[in-house]
Amino acid sequence: MTAETTASGLLLAGVSHRYEHEPVLCGLDLEIARGEIACLLGPSGCGKTPCLRVAAGLEPIQEGRVDIAGAEVARPGFSVPPERRRVGLMFQDYALFPHLRVIDNVAFGVRDGDKAAKRRTAMELLTRLGVDGYAKDFPHVLSGGEQQRVALARALAPHPVVMLLDEPFSGLDRRLRDRVRNDTLDVLRELSVATLLVTHDSEEAMLMSDRIALMRDGAIVQSGTASELYSRPESAFAASFFGEVNVIEGTAQGGAVATPMGTLAAPYKDGCQVSVFIRPEGLSLEEKTEYEAAGAEAEIVESHMLGPTCLVRLKPSAEIGSLTARVNYTGLWKVGKRVRIRLDPERSFVFPASQE
Repeated sequence: MTAETTASGLLLAGVSHRYEHEPVLCGLDLEIARGEIACLLGPSGCGKTPCLRVAAGLEPIQEGRVDIAGAEVARPGFSVPPERRRVGLMFQDYALFPHLRVIDNVAFGVRDGDKAAKRRTAMELLTRLGVDGYAKDFPHVLSGGEQQRVALARALAPHPVVMLLDEPFSGLDRRLRDRVRNDTLDVLRELSVATLLVTHDSEEAMLMSDRIALMRDGAIVQSGTASELYSRPESAFAASFFGEVNVIEGTAQGGAVATPMGTLAAPYKDGCQVSVFIRPEGLSLEEKTEYEAAGAEAEIVESHMLGPTCLVRLKPSAEIGSLTARVNYTGLWKVGKRVRIRLDPERSFVFPASQE
């Protein structure tokens, strides 16, 4: 095994960047191994795309450094040109050349060999991605999914160490997006390319990546697997951004906060105002009986079957606003029914209200 294959694919260390006087990246640290797919997730304007542009060499670095395959490619006052960084780029706009046939679009990205060798390489990539039948066509006759595959083939043509993807599947309909996305990831993993994907869609991030870096205001606020970010959010922002939540307010007292559905640990000083975030699947429903039981009483006001699960909106008797539960579909949870709600502490999170 060579040193290059064991080196990290992409490293950003202490990267800060600003446009005029407006900071867009603040001391960002991120490392992606060869063959790993990492995702930058966050709301619009949080710094995801500037991070990609700095990594690609499209923006001169202002603070920190960028390494690719263990070699430094950027620091303040020094920058390896984008075409020499062994980086592949794919954006929402596939930017295929309309005047070139598909095979020539891909061959354009091949750096080594004569014209015939470049076209052979291009055809191999088109075949791998299942669009070799369109080699002699012009891009405008291809569907969105086919254009996306051609754009990926062109980005892979120079044999990049790193692939940077800026929401490349957002223009595709859902069914096609799932298939093209899966095919794309299979190829990137097979070729052991370090991949950094940008998205604002938490579900897409969970489906695509080995690791997710959640961004806010130019900084990574939490990084980990999809399971870690969903099940163990470290902030109110992470809890609310990374999946749907019910939110109720409370007060910490004696290291806990009492809610109508149960008590949760709240390691804050007495009197601290807190927000309780509860995943829909963290609420369980029980049929109301004549006997008093733990939990809040509520009425079902909406019930929607979603395959094996049911999404239920509830109006509790307690003054806490409406709640949404996701439960196994049994046919029991009909509109107008009175039920009791309990919460699961493993799917509930407490943070100071000021943190929001």
